[in-house]
Amino acid sequence: MKLLLDENLSPKLPAMLADLYPGTSQIELIGLRGATDTVVWEYAKAEDYVLVSKDNDFRQRSFQYGAPPKVVWLSVGNAGTAVILRLVRESREQIEDFAAAPEAALLILAIGGMW
Repeated sequence: MKLLLDENLSPKLPAMLADLYPGTSQIELIGLRGATDTVVWEYAKAEDYVLVSKDNDFRQRSFQYGAPPKVVWLSVGNAGTAVILRLVRESREQIEDFAAAPEAALLILAIGGMW
């Protein structure tokens, strides 16, 4: 299971998550900085990524289109990279279960727990 981190997340995160999520990347690192949501969505779908964002746009797209790609929405407000890193690392089992569930399209992770 590999994650594609949205542009609103630090390009440093993939290296910090590589031990738990091999193959993880970030929009800027794959040359899609500034790309439309549609382009990012289709790329994640074609490359079998789980899309991770703290933007409402991909959460809404998940409601509208379903999976693939699967979307992990981080309900973290303006939390910094350290908080996001901890949340994604500590939620590995939930993310893994979500990725393996055929009917699941959206996983919401929040600081202090999962919804």
